[in-house]
Amino acid sequence: MTAAASATKPPPVADRRQRTVLERFPAGGPYGSWPADAHAAALQAQGTRARVVMDLHSDQFLVVTDTPHQ
Repeated sequence: MTAAASATKPPPVADRRQRTVLERFPAGGPYGSWPADAHAAALQAQGTRARVVMDLHSDQFLVVTDTPHQ
């Protein structure tokens, strides 16, 4: 694929969904510590559809939801 073709290609469907960042956690936490996963699990237990994604640009784990959060 040429550079011009890849520049005009739309992003995958998952990237076009609106996400709301609920919390941010640094990626450099202590070994065996998963604070982002624990926070997402607590939100899920309360009924919020939360999941963890990695933001490579900021080197953070983000707890996000695909639904607008108010």
